[in-house]
Amino acid sequence: MTGEQRAMTRVADYPESWPVEKSVDRYSGAKAGMRTDWVRMPDGDGGDEVVQRDRLVHPGAVVALALDAEERVLLLRQYRHAVGHQLWELPAGMRDVEGEPPVRTAQRELLEEAGYRAALWHELADFFPSAGFSTERIQVYLARDLTEVPAEEIDFERVHEEADMPAEWVPLDEAAAAVLCGRLHNGATVVGILAAQAAARDGFRTLRPA
Repeated sequence: MTGEQRAMTRVADYPESWPVEKSVDRYSGAKAGMRTDWVRMPDGDGGDEVVQRDRLVHPGAVVALALDAEERVLLLRQYRHAVGHQLWELPAGMRDVEGEPPVRTAQRELLEEAGYRAALWHELADFFPSAGFSTERIQVYLARDLTEVPAEEIDFERVHEEADMPAEWVPLDEAAAAVLCGRLHNGATVVGILAAQAAARDGFRTLRPA
């Protein structure tokens, strides 16, 4: 094993949980909540101390990067009130169905938001968008071998922000260029597009199966 290969095996995230002395729920909403934990942490002098940390409690989300036979990416435009923008995004949704596997949620969101099914699914990226204060974890899937589904066969009503979502098919390289020049801002979309462009170099052969 080369030094570079050894470094790659060493540099990998892993789960760990420091002791929590107390937790208080501050707020509970329809999509997320706020909680304060009192965490026992090292103090740098060989001891430890209890430190207060606030965190956003979030169920997580999934994203589907749909890539057609011409290597074009499907983007949907959606209004995002929190940031005051219309954003071009990949089809996505929260993991709000108890016990539903994340890839199944991604398949459902691709169908409901965009009207497509895909025969090939691979895991493209898996990340914490705001690890400093949020439990949210986002898993991005690559969806290929697409079939468009007639609207009358989709049992889902698009309302509110989802009621008017224009769609565009953008070549993958052009989508990556739009990210790098600052025209696209949604975090999961940025991660998904750049990951897909990197994975396309070897024909997606090194991607993990969904």
